[in-house]
Amino acid sequence: MGAKTRIAAVLRPVLPEVADEIVAVIRRELPPYDAAFEGPYEQVIRDGVERALRRFTDLLEDPRRADAVDRQVNVGLGRGEFRQGRGLDTLLAAYRIGARVAWRRFVAAGVEAGVPATDLYSLGESVFAYIDGLSAEAAEGYAAEQSVQAGETQRLRRALVRALVRDPVDDEEVRAAAEAAGWALPGRLAALVTEEASERIAGRIGADAVAARMDGQTVAFVPDVHAPGRMAQIEVALGERRGALGPEVPWRQASLSLERARLALEVVPGTFVRADEHLAELLLAADRRLGADLADRVLAPLDEAPPATRTRLTETLEAWLDHQGRVEAIAQAPDVHPQTVRYRLGQLRERVGGLEDPDRRFELAVALRARRLAARAT
Repeated sequence: MGAKTRIAAVLRPVLPEVADEIVAVIRRELPPYDAAFEGPYEQVIRDGVERALRRFTDLLEDPRRADAVDRQVNVGLGRGEFRQGRGLDTLLAAYRIGARVAWRRFVAAGVEAGVPATDLYSLGESVFAYIDGLSAEAAEGYAAEQSVQAGETQRLRRALVRALVRDPVDDEEVRAAAEAAGWALPGRLAALVTEEASERIAGRIGADAVAARMDGQTVAFVPDVHAPGRMAQIEVALGERRGALGPEVPWRQASLSLERARLALEVVPGTFVRADEHLAELLLAADRRLGADLADRVLAPLDEAPPATRTRLTETLEAWLDHQGRVEAIAQAPDVHPQTVRYRLGQLRERVGGLEDPDRRFELAVALRARRLAARAT
């Protein structure tokens, strides 16, 4: 009979007493478990502790006797901790208490039975290695259940986001989806669209944001976007990635905010774009064909000029509109002589005419903006 087999034979008679003491110490030192041990569940836990001790002595005698069922029981404990809303630290503390009590009682039993000190030292290593293994199994179960719960939560939030963006929106569907996802439906919200391929951006913005992947983008709905620090939260969450924020609207108009945010992300440059600050560009981009037709018609006289002339006249026209016809200011913009500006303005009057007409100036400004948007899109 080997040394470990002899030790296992010494330990087996004291296992019931060790199990009782471990349960008592855990209840005394870990208050979160005290209420859980009340009633019939106490016997279930006590039997589980004794089973773990028997597993240890079996492995001590023959390491090949590892039992997959015992392993799954311990993995299940980890899962149960997450379901009960407790952190894994509490369970691991219970394991450490079990190791401490078991080691003390095992040493006492070994000394009484005349087990050599060297064998007891080896037993100590085995005890703490075994507890490390139990802790790893429980951590595996805890992480697995956490992953399952996170996946279910995200599935429910995806359903909520999709319900919010339906047009027309179904009030009952949205309210049911919000309740299922544990999300307090806000009075107003704004859509954030980002190129980030992850729904975790919602957590970085705040616990009250929800997000889902849709059509190759991440769409997040953010309540209370004008709260102090909220814009800074969004910018930090985006980092270097591009994103666009739609207008804040009642939740029933979430699809409108999303539509504006997507359009802003497409046509307005910049890392973080607020759609409300670029309504003119969005207005033109909403019907690009109409904008292109306007630009082609209004700017046709310039398009007919040679490329170099067209570029100079276009720059002068843009400066003239920007500076409300002040020649000196226009001359500073392209860094040319005022007389040159007057000459080019004469050419513009001949080609496009009506520079003093407010309606004509409006048409020209819109046409130039539409042309710039079209160039940026390509």
